[in-house]
This record gives sequence, C-alpha cells and structure tokens, in this order.
Amino acid sequence: MKTIRFGIIGCGMMGREFASAAARWCHLTAAEARPEIVAICSRTLKPERVGWFTRYFPSITQVTENYRALVTNSNVDAVYCAVPHHLHREIYCAVLREGKHLLGEKPFGIDLSANEAILRCATEHPQSVVRCASQFIYYPAVQRILRMAVEGAFGRIIELDSGFLHSSDLDPMKPINWKRVPAYNGDYGVLGDLGTHAAFLPRRLGWVVENTRALCSNIRPERPDAEGRLVPCDTWDNVTLLSEVTDPRDGTRFPWSFRAARIMPGERNTWYLSIQGTKACARFSLKNPKRLELLEYTGGEQRWQAVDMGFEAPYPTITGAIFEFGAADAFLQMMAAFLHEIVHGKALSAAAACPTPEEMHSAHLLFTAALESHANQRVVPIGEAA
Repeated sequence: MKTIRFGIIGCGMMGREFASAAARWCHLTAAEARPEIVAICSRTLKPERVGWFTRYFPSITQVTENYRALVTNSNVDAVYCAVPHHLHREIYCAVLREGKHLLGEKPFGIDLSANEAILRCATEHPQSVVRCASQFIYYPAVQRILRMAVEGAFGRIIELDSGFLHSSDLDPMKPINWKRVPAYNGDYGVLGDLGTHAAFLPRRLGWVVENTRALCSNIRPERPDAEGRLVPCDTWDNVTLLSEVTDPRDGTRFPWSFRAARIMPGERNTWYLSIQGTKACARFSLKNPKRLELLEYTGGEQRWQAVDMGFEAPYPTITGAIFEFGAADAFLQMMAAFLHEIVHGKALSAAAACPTPEEMHSAHLLFTAALESHANQRVVPIGEAA
C-alpha cells in the first residue's frame, strides 16, 4: 500500500479531526494508499495541543510554528491546511509552489481576489492534487441524489433548494471569535463559513448560476470578547439567496433557494438538499441523516417514499450495510476521495469527488454577487455568466 506523508497546518479542531480520521484508516477495506502524519504546524505550539498529536502519532518528526518550514520539508508529500480565511492565499500558494498536494479548508480564500490567486497557482502546478475539505456530500443519501442528478434521473429541473443552518450563535453571550471578525473571516460572513459546504453543488452538477438576489442579516451586532466586554460583531449571521440557474443540457432555467445561517432556532447542524424534477424529486436533511425521501413520477398518483439509508459509502469499509453513517464516517470518506485522486489522477466518480478549486471559485462568484445584491437591493448577474 502506498504511503502519502502528510503535514498538518493548523492544529485546532479540524486538524485533530483529520488526524483522528487518519488513525482510523484500517476502517477502509480497499484503500490503495494510506496517510501518515509526519509534520504539524501551529502558531502557538501549546503543549497540550502538541502533546495530543505526538502522543497518538509517533510518526511525527517535525513540530514547528513556521508553516514555511513544513511546506519545504522534503518528507512531506501532501498538506492538510485548516487556518483562518485571511491566511489561505499565502499558505495555500506556498504549499503548491513546493509541489505538494493540498487539501485545504473552505472557502479557499478570504475573498474573490484571494480565491482567484489560489486558482491561478493551482493551474500553474498541475502535478499537485488540490481539493477543498467538505464532507457532507459523502452521506449515503446525498451520494444517491448526486448520482441521480448526474444520470439525468430528475428530468427537467423544476427547483433546487439547499443550505446549511446552525443555531450556534443564538446565545447573545457567546464570545466573539475569528469567524465573526471580517479581517479574518472576510466580508462574506456566514456564507464563507457554512455556505461554502452547499454553494458548489450547481457547478458539480453541470448547472450555471446566472444571477442572484440576496438578503443578509447581522442579528447580533455586539458580542462579548474574552474579558466579557461587549465589542462590535460586524458580520452576516444569516443570508438567504434566490438565484436563477440554467441547465445547459436542455437550456431550461429554474430557481435555486439557498440559505446559510448561524442563528436559526431549532437547527443544530442542518445541511440539507432538495431537488424537484419532472420525473423525480429527492430531499435530504441532517435532521434525519438516515432518511432519503424520493418521489418518482410515472403518471397517476404521486407518492413520496421514505428510504432508511444504510452504510452505503463510495469507498468500502468494514461497517455492515445495516448500520448508520455519521459525521466521522463522512470525513473519512472525504479523505479517501482525496487519496484516491492522488493515486489515480482522477476521481472515483463525479458524486464521490472532493470539491475542486473551480467549484470553490463558483461559490466565490456567487458570494461576491450576493454582497453586491444586498448592498444595492437588486438582482446581480454572476461573474461567470455575465
């Protein structure tokens, strides 16, 4: 089995998620490559954080607070990078210039300019596999929906509905952090954070987003800092978009309703997707991660059916089909998809591929238009369609 030696830049929650998924690699039954963590980089090198990595991963031979030392390490083949958005352009491009493979966290740049710089750098280094970390498409129901869309099973698309809803900021006394500060998270607010996980789907399915109308809300304009003092919280908590989308296969247009929210009571962590078509309809929500709802229309009475999805994953595991699929499983599948592309030079399938830099670019074009739309209260054409 081929070994891909990884460096991790950013040792917070997502860095540890990546490492723990690597430790679980034996769960996969047909993997042709395995990740080995050999280097970590963190700005602070807190002993408790570093100690967690070195205790569980004796393969680590480099611990540094300088990301350049990691990306120039000849023993590192690939990098997983989970840092605040304002650092994406600098670090992602440095990784690529050293010829490493890159799995980077969303949104691939703090704004459109940074994203396009990363995209240019990726184009200039085609030997590197460059992908975005987004795990939600690997839930079995979502994989089924994406395969149906790719195969044209929905017929003419009537409507698309997708998004990601949290209630994580409902508490007004939740302290502010970098994701609520535009200098670090960007002007997109919740779009650049939660929204990216669902905004790339039209591009994945071959559809073109033509224009959008956006409504943005800053619901908690102040939050306490680490000392409990109220400070400005100038970020978009919730965003709703209504966009017009073209299906190039038949030239038809349909509406796409999209929502990203950090303050949505009753929604703890709800990624959702619904496609309505003339031949079939399908919908899924993390509210019930086992359930896929399908309506296949062949004439006569229309009936929704609820399918309890088992453990159906594109990359086989030891888990039996009768069991439930969860968040850690989705992350493992995402990593397996990334390594598959490193080994084979292509994705297993359109449904099972990690989000690409081009798909992230389509999200940035949408988000940039959304900000203009909200500011000027009008429908704004999307950059790639204007």
